[in-house]
Amino acid sequence: MTALTRAEIDEFWETWLDINRRAEESGDWRVMADWYAEDATYGWMLTPDEHFMAVGREQIRDWAIGIEMDGFDGWHYDYQATVVDEKNAMIVGFWKQRSGITDDATGTEFEVPGLGGSWFGVERQPDGDVKFSWQRDWFDFGAMAHTMGAVLKSGKAPDTLHARLKVFGLEVPGHYRPADLPSTVWPPPVEAGQYVTQQQTREVTG
Repeated sequence: MTALTRAEIDEFWETWLDINRRAEESGDWRVMADWYAEDATYGWMLTPDEHFMAVGREQIRDWAIGIEMDGFDGWHYDYQATVVDEKNAMIVGFWKQRSGITDDATGTEFEVPGLGGSWFGVERQPDGDVKFSWQRDWFDFGAMAHTMGAVLKSGKAPDTLHARLKVFGLEVPGHYRPADLPSTVWPPPVEAGQYVTQQQTREVTG
């Protein structure tokens, strides 16, 4: 399979930004699943003892941007900066997680503080299309929980958000103990050592 050019990655990323905005406007994030490869993986950490992982486009559609995003009507995840690594066909996007609900105390939107972002692997498919082969997100779960609590306390949370916040725990599809994950926490090619930039020099002893 031929390598991707920077122009191809940039063009693909622009379509991703566009479908993100359209998903935010409609409240249905599932349309974004078509940007993932059929065998893509998508995961993030909630706590050291609980992770989320979707394996395959349909689990991503139904779980990662389905169940996990249901109830977040009006929320938006605007990318603040993007870093593209065309050599390794990776993209890192940094986003702010904002609620679309005004905090009367400050006159600004409720926002999850701290850094949030997504790390993507981009790959040409056998049919020539460009897709995400994997995605891993990071955010401060404690900060998110704090903001959700503030939104609920404000009395402005819609019924859909109240319902969504009742859906949590290991019984929810895609939630696993670390030992049970169906894919690696680090993206599979990274976990396999394909992109190591600094070798470990210190011996690990028992």
